[in-house]
This record gives sequence, structure tokens and C-alpha cells, in this order.
Amino acid sequence: MLDLSELKRAEKALQKAQTELAHALRVMTMGELTASISHEISQPISAIITNVNVGLRWLARDVPDLEETAQAIRRIGRDGERAIAVVSRMRTLYKKAPTAKEPLNINEVIQEVLTITQHELQRHRVLVRTQFANDLPLVTADRIQLQQVILNLVVNAIQAMSAIANSPRELQLTTQTIARIDAEAAQDSAVRTYSTDAKPQQVLVTIKDSGPGLDSERLDHLFDPFFSTKPQGLGLGLTISRSIIEAHGGRLWAKTIVPRGAIFQFTLPI
Repeated sequence: MLDLSELKRAEKALQKAQTELAHALRVMTMGELTASISHEISQPISAIITNVNVGLRWLARDVPDLEETAQAIRRIGRDGERAIAVVSRMRTLYKKAPTAKEPLNINEVIQEVLTITQHELQRHRVLVRTQFANDLPLVTADRIQLQQVILNLVVNAIQAMSAIANSPRELQLTTQTIARIDAEAAQDSAVRTYSTDAKPQQVLVTIKDSGPGLDSERLDHLFDPFFSTKPQGLGLGLTISRSIIEAHGGRLWAKTIVPRGAIFQFTLPI
């Protein structure tokens, strides 16, 4: 029988292994989004080059227009900061770092992921609709880990909808506060009910797609390790995502929509 010290060492080893695996999956996902990342970085760089040429033309006039030149320089500075911010986000997602929880606005985290995946969404002709709650309470969470969860769910939705040829592809992301999740419903991964009439205790994030939907008979295994609905999938993305949300004191679940589509939802305590 393991003593307390051995149990603590085993827990630390497990946590380290989970962190390593989560990082590896994050790097793989970012690799799949190379085109999106390149597009996101090239946009501000192209704008910088354009404004450099504009500024030089204003200076080359017989009477240089210093005000127009100053505006071009300000735009160069703004786009330079934007490029730095993109690179910083990429470096953050790629690096291995210990968990660092801080007060976060989940709306901002979702928007950061949508920025990263913007090109991929456009390439697959996916219409994005967002409905974010105003004055959303902050959650205490690790920004990188939450980005990984949302990134995984968004990429999964894009890939699911790419199989739809003759129907609209729509991705909906909503946030709201809720009082609680019904305890009995929490035992069933396909059903969730929640109360919104009491004091808010949790933030609920919903990601809904118009893809082919989920097989209801396999729904209970969706978060099992190595279970994948994709031919080339490792079957670990959803497992890691659920472990991250649960480590933050929340829940992650999925349900299918009739006649088609899927919903993934997760909660985080306020």
C-alpha cells in the first residue's frame, strides 16, 4: 500500500505527464493552423509596408504634408503592436509553462482563439456568430489552458462542418452566467439543465456547430482516452480538455442536435 509521500510523488508525476501531453497536443493543433497563423501575422506586416510607402509619398511632395505623414507613422506603430501581440500569443501557446491562474474575462479568451482561427474559418466558409454576456464576471483560470480547450472545440467544429457540402456552415459561441447545474442531470453527459433565476455562481460557455452531429450511441465515450471520430485523430483532445475544465472546478459535456449539429458546453465557477 502506498504511503502518503509515495502518493504525492505519484500525483506529481501524473500531473507532469498530463501537462506534457497537453502541451504536445497544443503544438500539434497549432501546426494544423499554420496557414491561419501566417495569415494573421502577414496582415499587420503588409499594412506596415503600405503605410511606409504612403508616408514616404507625403514627405516627397513639394510641400511635405507632415500631418498625413504623422498619421501614417501612427498606423505603423499600431500595426507593429498588433504583429507583436500575435507573435506573443503564438509563443505563449507553444511554450511549456506551469499553471498560472489569474482573473480572466472568458469573452476575451474566446475572441483571442477566434482571431487565431480566423483564416481557417474563412477558408472553410464558416459563418461565426457570437453572443457574449455583458459585464460577465471574471473567472480564476489559466489563460493558456482555457485557450487550448476553446481552440480544440473550435477546430473540431470546423473539421466536422467541412464534411457538409450543400448546407450553411455556422458556428455559434455564447457566454452567460448561471446559478447551478442540476446535480441529477450532471450524471448524464447528454443532458444538462441549469438554473438562471438565482444568484450566478458559474459562467457557461456554449459552442454550437451545424455539422453532421454526434452519434448518440457513442456520446458517452466521446471523452474517453484514445476514442476519436476522426480517422487520423489521436482521441486525446477532448480528454485533455475535460481534465483541464475539471481541474478548474467546472464541467465539460456534449450533446447532439436533431437533425444535425453538435453542442459542446462547459462551466467555470465565478
